[in-house]
Amino acid sequence: MEGILGTTTVTQIGIVVRDIEKTKVKYAEFFGVPVPPTCDSGDPAVVKTTYEGELVPETGCYMAFFNLPNLQMELIQPFGGKSTWQDFLDQHGEGIHHIAFGVKNTAEKIKIMEDFGSHVVQWGLYGGATGEYTYLENPDMKIMLELLESY
Repeated sequence: MEGILGTTTVTQIGIVVRDIEKTKVKYAEFFGVPVPPTCDSGDPAVVKTTYEGELVPETGCYMAFFNLPNLQMELIQPFGGKSTWQDFLDQHGEGIHHIAFGVKNTAEKIKIMEDFGSHVVQWGLYGGATGEYTYLENPDMKIMLELLESY
């Protein structure tokens, strides 16, 4: 079974939080794993984040990753600018923000998703531009979907 993205495997769950340092300690205790480091979203000139189609160099977040046997769990604390993370926090409070799928050929997958009724909310590069992420909304799916492509 592959679905419209060519995969049905969820690779990541993203959770938006207000205090990443406090929250990551609790999750580490829950999972019985070491507390992961916190990193930031990167140099704005490199990550080139867009929100609703416009470049937003002031946008950023802190992140911590739990690499579990069957998926990655990402904690996200927004720290500035317009972003889907801040929108979620303002509108819903803390909680599950997105589910992510690893894909190849992001541009093709975005077109497929748009034909499916989704629209791109936010896009950017990650890992020093070694990959790209795309957040898409679809009003009928009730959760943000993320496409992750590592180069």
